[in-house]
Amino acid sequence: MIVPGMVWPYLVATWGAGNRPVMLAVAVAMIVLAGLNWWQAPAIARSAYPSFIRGGVMIVTVTLSGTLTLLDGGVGSPLGAILPFALLFYAVRLPARMYLVACVVIGVAYWAIVVLGDPVPSGYAVVYTLGIGGVSSICMRHATALRSLRRRLARMSVSDPLTRCLNRRGFDERLERAYAEAVRTGEPVSVVVVDLDRFKEVNDEYGHQAGDDLLAWMGSTLTAELRHQDAVGRLGGDEFAVVLAGSGPEEADAVVARLRAALGGVAPASFGRASYPSEASDLDELRRRADACAYADKGRRDSRAPTPEGVARARQEAGRRTSAKVSPRERGRRSIADMGRLAASDSAVGVVYAALFAEGEPHRVLIGVLCGLGVLYGLAVVAAADRLIRSPIVRPLMLVNAVLLFALAVGVPMLNGGVASATGVALLAPMPLVALGAPMRIAVPVLALGAASYVAVAVGWGVPSPWYVVMHLAGILAVAAACAIQGHAAARQRQLLTRLSRVDPLTEVLNRRGFEERFAAELHEARRAGRALGLLIFDLDGFKLLNDTAGHAAGDELLRWVAATLRAGVPEHGVVGRLGGDEFVVVLPSAVDAPETAERLRQALAERTAASVGTAVLDPDAAGFEELYAHADAELYAEKAARTRVPRRTRPVRSAEGTAVR
Repeated sequence: MIVPGMVWPYLVATWGAGNRPVMLAVAVAMIVLAGLNWWQAPAIARSAYPSFIRGGVMIVTVTLSGTLTLLDGGVGSPLGAILPFALLFYAVRLPARMYLVACVVIGVAYWAIVVLGDPVPSGYAVVYTLGIGGVSSICMRHATALRSLRRRLARMSVSDPLTRCLNRRGFDERLERAYAEAVRTGEPVSVVVVDLDRFKEVNDEYGHQAGDDLLAWMGSTLTAELRHQDAVGRLGGDEFAVVLAGSGPEEADAVVARLRAALGGVAPASFGRASYPSEASDLDELRRRADACAYADKGRRDSRAPTPEGVARARQEAGRRTSAKVSPRERGRRSIADMGRLAASDSAVGVVYAALFAEGEPHRVLIGVLCGLGVLYGLAVVAAADRLIRSPIVRPLMLVNAVLLFALAVGVPMLNGGVASATGVALLAPMPLVALGAPMRIAVPVLALGAASYVAVAVGWGVPSPWYVVMHLAGILAVAAACAIQGHAAARQRQLLTRLSRVDPLTEVLNRRGFEERFAAELHEARRAGRALGLLIFDLDGFKLLNDTAGHAAGDELLRWVAATLRAGVPEHGVVGRLGGDEFVVVLPSAVDAPETAERLRQALAERTAASVGTAVLDPDAAGFEELYAHADAELYAEKAARTRVPRRTRPVRSAEGTAVR
């Protein structure tokens, strides 16, 4: 729709020129094609060959666009930039392989028009081909990287950072999809709940790091025993669940036996399973029956704590697992590098033009020198992108970079004769990349400045036709608008996925991944400011008993209450996270009052549950998160042991309804 939308006013205003009725018919055909494509988009997406259909539509669109250009006089006419600008559009909209097809199709069509159409200045078609080709490749690379970033963030948002299994959100989504497929096809689906025996004793005896290693081993072992279409999720603490697509009761029983044998030597566990439709009529009943079976299995079995040998084996086989991360600087670093690539690419095209096609141009040498310096500068920016993004003055540096690139993009066309010269495209080509990669508040003024500069150069240095300026500018701004819309939507999706990947879905505080990243930032700031940093660890007493007697719903409600209570009680700029199970952590921006804050928060929690607390202070106690955590963990268990040795009345854990669980 972009092409006929631009062409209609031009045809009406220049109706007296040649070929206008035929060009109008071509524009109408493009509108009809666009309407059919939009109308049948859902059917195309569901078809067996959507890529072939999209490829066919693209080829027809390129053919019709090329026909308009040829009928208007060729690549030097006001419509001469339709195909190059279409390539920029496809670069950010199509997958890489389809983009390569578009390059070939548009390249063949463009050069056919060069041969058949009116003559153009020396080097004009070559510069357009190389310039737009280079910029479109950078746009495609940038868009592909952003899609990859969103995919990684999407995976992280549904994965448990400790075990690499699905987290609660991811498991619920996977189970809902499997259940919907079972309802649609009539195939069975089963759920298996796995509850580790006496896991609390592992934490109490060996520390939280040993417990983490055991959970990581358990997650990898469960995953290794399943088919690729099955899925494992960690629902919280030491509770895992498995969804078995296409498996009924008999198949699920066989899986349970296999999983029990795989875990038994290291991590004894209770198992419960339920199947749809033979044992449950809907998804909620499927979950409830699996939970009930797990509790029944726990009551029948003589539960055993993991042995020291089993814990040692799990720790050895699990190793030190690091959670997947996406650097918050990744997008900025890529944007800086792409701006350098853009400068190098455009300048390299200018060097080619000056060397091969600018014979007789009065400023040939100056154009070549400026473009040569632009190539070196662009390569230097690419090489320094990592250091630039870490610089505290990165924004002023990038402003200087933008000014230099803008001066180069304006200066070369001015030296070469204006916007209709071979190098005039340098003023327009960067606009889609700016619209795609920059925030709206930056992209809009930059695009406005670029458009004003293009008009100013056209007025000052002359142009064959005002419509040449209007159509070229309208075309690139239309493509830039499409890129801006996609970039804005991608940014919003990326922000949402970033939050989901760093926030615990149950309690809405930071999860392990988010907390570790936030702690690293707080640690850097504390060291820079020369102040101490405090870490508190809270471990709820009797939480396992609440889950076993009142059910997981009551346990979940208590965890949400604890998270809200901690968030309400921490000092300003304090950070709350849930590392897993009933273990919460708090970072204090100042460690001066860490003991007092720990006791105050413990008293706030005492309304519904007793809790053990460990504290650590940066510098006197440790040098980083692992060391600080280990110190606070050791203090927590020393306190827990002391409280266990001293006879005292233990406050019961209370459910939301006030029911006491001793």
